[in-house]
Amino acid sequence: MLNEFKAFIARGNVLDLAIGVIIGAAFGKIITTFTEGIIMPFVGLITGGIDFKTKFYDLSGKLGAGATPEQIEAAVKGGAPLVRYGQLISDILTFLIVGFVMFIIAKIAMDYFKKLAAQSEPPPQETLLTEIRDILKEQKA
Repeated sequence: MLNEFKAFIARGNVLDLAIGVIIGAAFGKIITTFTEGIIMPFVGLITGGIDFKTKFYDLSGKLGAGATPEQIEAAVKGGAPLVRYGQLISDILTFLIVGFVMFIIAKIAMDYFKKLAAQSEPPPQETLLTEIRDILKEQKA
C-alpha cells in the first residue's frame, strides 16, 4: 500500500489538484469581492437601495429590523437565532456569477483546444495505423 501511495504522489496529479484548489480559492475571493463591491450595489440600486446583507428574520425577536451588518454579525456570534435570507440571496448571486465566469473560461478553453486539434496533423504512426486498420476492414468484408 505504501508503494501505491508513493506512485500516486509521484504522478503529479496531487500537485495539480493542490494548485487548482489554491487558484480556485483565490479566484473565489476575487469573484466575491466583484459581486459584493460592484454587482450588489447595482442590484440594490435597481431594487430601491435594498442591502441584502441586512435582510433577516430574528426568531428570538430581540434584534430590530433596522439592525446594521455589524449588529447582525454580533448577534450571530452571540448565538442569536437569525434566518439570514438576504445573505442567502447574495451568496446565490455570487454562485451564479462564479458559475457563469467558469462556463465562459471553460468554453474558451475548449474552443481553443478544438482549434488546435483541427490544425494539427496526426503523427505518422497514427496515419499508418489508420491505413492498416482500413485495409484489414476491407479484407474482412
